[in-house]
Amino acid sequence: MREFIRPVAITFSIACLAASMAVLPSNSALAQAKGGQMAPAQGKQQMAPPAAAGQPPAVKQIAITDKQVEGVISADKDMYPLMSKMPKSGKPDPKLTAQLESTAKKFGFASLDEYNTVVDNIGMVMAGVDSTSKKYVGNAAVAKAQIAEVQADKKMSAKDKKAALDELNQAAKAPDPTIENKGNIDLVVKNYDKLAPIMGGDQN
Repeated sequence: MREFIRPVAITFSIACLAASMAVLPSNSALAQAKGGQMAPAQGKQQMAPPAAAGQPPAVKQIAITDKQVEGVISADKDMYPLMSKMPKSGKPDPKLTAQLESTAKKFGFASLDEYNTVVDNIGMVMAGVDSTSKKYVGNAAVAKAQIAEVQADKKMSAKDKKAALDELNQAAKAPDPTIENKGNIDLVVKNYDKLAPIMGGDQN
């Protein structure tokens, strides 16, 4: 399985995947439940400042393009090391921000903000893609499938299993975000195998 969403866009300026993925878990217990591969929640992509309670930050939805998806894939090798240095809270280092901005432009994005927005929109879709069928089924359906996997896992400690199931059950009850641009689903599914290692998707 996977740790879904490595912090590709450990970003300070975006809600990252929080708006769509707030419905899915991201703690270490679930990572252990999934053999070190977390459910669609946060990972290489997330490290945005926490939102107000009950108010996940809204993702700015756009119609992404093939070029933008390829840009995110190509940029990962340069962006990830930089994003990993981003503080979990507080103001980021201006020099690091400048490096991120420059790197985003290097891979065809007008700005770091555009890069972050594209990553957000990819993440919204990835959170609802079933890693086995590679079809978009929605966040809740993915969470329900993972509940069964965790319940069947005989290697997890009772404590970790309870923590993972608590989060997954909460995720399964949450409404799926509305994907405004349906073409994004087709693009992400088409590039799933390339995006999975970046976004933390299952590579099985």
